[in-house]
Amino acid sequence: MSIVILGSTGSIGVNTLLIAKRYNIKVEALVAGRNIELLNQQIKEYRPKYVAIANEADKLKVNHTSVFCGDAGILELLELTNSPTVVNALVGYVGLAPTLKAIELGRKVALANKESLVVAGEFIDMSKIVPIDSEHFGLWYLMGKRPFSKLYVTASGGAFRDWKIEDIQKATFSQALKHPNWSMGNKITIDSATMTNKLFELLEAKWLFNTSNIDAVIEKKSIIHALAEFKDGSTTAHFAGVDMKLPIAFALIEEVEEEILPPVNLLEIGALEFLPIESNRYPIWEIKEHLLNNPHLGVVVNAVNEEAIKKFEKDEINFFGMGKMVLDAYAKFNNVRAKNIQEIIEIDKEVRAYVK
Repeated sequence: MSIVILGSTGSIGVNTLLIAKRYNIKVEALVAGRNIELLNQQIKEYRPKYVAIANEADKLKVNHTSVFCGDAGILELLELTNSPTVVNALVGYVGLAPTLKAIELGRKVALANKESLVVAGEFIDMSKIVPIDSEHFGLWYLMGKRPFSKLYVTASGGAFRDWKIEDIQKATFSQALKHPNWSMGNKITIDSATMTNKLFELLEAKWLFNTSNIDAVIEKKSIIHALAEFKDGSTTAHFAGVDMKLPIAFALIEEVEEEILPPVNLLEIGALEFLPIESNRYPIWEIKEHLLNNPHLGVVVNAVNEEAIKKFEKDEINFFGMGKMVLDAYAKFNNVRAKNIQEIIEIDKEVRAYVK
């Protein structure tokens, strides 16, 4: 068995390589962004046949004879590979085209790229998708074949969960990156602070499990990842450490019968607390119900959110300015609906042009 890893130098990619090593899965290709030093270490250890990077300018620094560059390079690399599974851990809209290409080539996609489903869930064959987000994995793990009435994912609350609202207005980009529970890339950490990340996960769950009966609550310790409420009135919760190796292992080898994570120590955890997500702290939450009922508008939210994060990073807007931008563009583009992928691309461009 062999795999292709898109986003090999991020935390999902690094954990995927550890699982691949543990189960003797061959790594046919690695795709990375700008962390060439780590990529070169991975090339040395895993000996992929093909490599792709974000920037042509870095090509000579890569210790490999077959290096592809840019978005087009990733698609070219996918066409040359034969692996039955593509792990897509790219961050942002850039991950959509590789998801579509992999499905077109008949591959299974182990998906950590939220934006693929948020932007184009309507046009993606869900039978080819295996989620490796801990929340969606948790939901799948809990559900089995039993009829459920409602699904829940949990949120950490992000960097400003315990701040006063007036202090959040003065918060800087670097402060927003100080996540209370884990260390991930910049975009996902900012999205966690604004709760956009959780909104996206609800949309993903809608497509993956074909339901709009989904909600999210804050669980401060990030020990419970998902809950399923069943038609018989019972609710079950998925407890696990903050570690992506378990969902990755299931995505790659399908059945896991040995310990991947140390079990959760309930006595160490002590009390658990659940809190509502409130729109005065997380303005984007205002559109949650509307978006779940109009999931085709995910393309709008994603495009403006990516541009808003850039503006916040450059200090052009404050933290709450990101939410204002999203709500404004969401109202402006309320009536758009793509009929195909080409129209998705056009809407994405139009929204970005408007907010820029």
